[in-house]
Amino acid sequence: MLLPLPAGEFEAYLFDCDGTITDSMPAHHRAWLAALAEHGAEFPRDLFYAWGGRTVVDVITDLNRMQGLDMPVDVLAARREELFQAMLPEIGAVPGVLEHIEASFGKVPFGVVSGSTRESVTASLTALDLLDRFEVLVCAEDYARPKPDPEGYLTGARLLGVAPERCLVFEDTELGVAAAEAAGMACVRVPAPWER
Repeated sequence: MLLPLPAGEFEAYLFDCDGTITDSMPAHHRAWLAALAEHGAEFPRDLFYAWGGRTVVDVITDLNRMQGLDMPVDVLAARREELFQAMLPEIGAVPGVLEHIEASFGKVPFGVVSGSTRESVTASLTALDLLDRFEVLVCAEDYARPKPDPEGYLTGARLLGVAPERCLVFEDTELGVAAAEAAGMACVRVPAPWER
């Protein structure tokens, strides 16, 4: 196993999706850049990664505010998703995380807690032939307060019927780690692409 797990007996694993299960963050950034270029907006790499775990709506709203733009949220979100899904065939799973999924599948229940839409999460997991591994998908439209709020992770634990302190979270972003910790869950920090 490439990623060491914290000590303890865990009854469920909860995974972020993008950058944690799927090695998709570079593709997401390229999709953002292409969609935003159509509106004259920018999204530098350091800001993109700093905002990892935020919802698409929040990102567009803040980019509009920061850059003095009025990009249509629904139109831009749909265009970004279209560009991203076109890149799915070139995206693989994150090594180390995939090993844990393969080693523990069937031993503990798995759930996904993502700031991405259900459409995006389902497409990504389907492209990797992993969708059937997850009993629960908690996506952007399933909770009101995004990471770092613990609501998404607490929802995932509740749907799996496991106490939060018995869940282990796999996360790649600071916001996601903060959400897991706020939920009272142990967490494995998944390295960013350039740290692996």
